[in-house]
Amino acid sequence: MRTDLLAPGAFLSPLVIEEAVRRALEEDLGRAGDITSAATIPQDAKAQATLVARKPGVLAGLACASEAFRLIDGSVEVRAHKRDGDKVVAKETVADITGPARAVLSAERVALNFLTHLSGIATLTAAFVDKVKHTQAKIVCTRKTIPGLRALEKYAVRCGGGQNHRFGLDDAVLIKDNHIQVAGGVVPALERARAAVGHLVKIEIEVDSLAQLEAVLKSGLADVALLDNMDPAAMKKAVEMAKGRLALEASGGVTLETVAQIAETGVDMISSGALTHSAPALDLALDMEI
Repeated sequence: MRTDLLAPGAFLSPLVIEEAVRRALEEDLGRAGDITSAATIPQDAKAQATLVARKPGVLAGLACASEAFRLIDGSVEVRAHKRDGDKVVAKETVADITGPARAVLSAERVALNFLTHLSGIATLTAAFVDKVKHTQAKIVCTRKTIPGLRALEKYAVRCGGGQNHRFGLDDAVLIKDNHIQVAGGVVPALERARAAVGHLVKIEIEVDSLAQLEAVLKSGLADVALLDNMDPAAMKKAVEMAKGRLALEASGGVTLETVAQIAETGVDMISSGALTHSAPALDLALDMEI
C-alpha cells in the first residue's frame, strides 16, 4: 500500500483503500478477467505509461490508483511525481507507470475512475475554500456521498482543504426538522439527546428561524446550530445572537457564487452536499507507450 501518496494530515485507513479498490476490480474483471487484453496482448509484453493531467486541479486518489495496479500485478511500478493534495496544471505528468502490459491495461480504468472522481471532489472543494479564505469560515462536506465510497470522498474533501462533517449516523447527533417535529419541539429534542449521549458526543440541531435559534441558546444544550436556508441577513443576526456560545453552521443554497457572502456573515462552518454529489471529474488520462 502506497501510504506515501496520501495527503499529509488527511487521514485514511489503508484497509479502506484496499477494500474499495479490490471491490472495484472484482466488478470490472468479472469471472473471466480482462479478455480483451488477454486476447490481444502478448503475455510477455511490457508497457510504459504516463499519467497526465488534462486540466488543472487538486489531486486525490493516487493511492487508490496505485493500489489498482498493485492488486493486478505487484511488479507494476508507479513512480509518482505528485501526491494527494498537490495542485496540477494542464499537461503536467503526475506519474510514470511501467510493468506487464496486460496488467497495466487491466487496471487502467479502475485506477482512473478513483483518481478522476476523487480529484474532482478535491478540486471543487479547493475552489470553495479559496472563495472564503478571507474569513474564518470552514468548508465542510455532508453525508451526501456515493454508497460505499464515503470515507474516500470525505478524504478527498480534506485533500482540497475542506473539513468533514460527521461520517455517519453513529458518530454525532444532528437533530433535523423531522426529528424536531416528532419529538415535540426544539427543547424536548435537545433534552432527550443530551440525556442519552455521552460527554464526547457533539449535539447539533437544525434551525430554520431566529426564534428557534433563541430557544436553542436559552436551553444551553447544543454544541452547534445549523442555520438551514437562512438568508445572509438572518445569518448575520444569528451570529450576533450566539455571541460565540455555540458554533454556527450555514447550509442550503451554497454555491461558488454565494459562498463568500455567506462566509462574511461570520458563521463558523458552511456545509455543501455538492462537494461530493456534484463535483465534476478531473480530466486525467493514461497515455500508453509500448
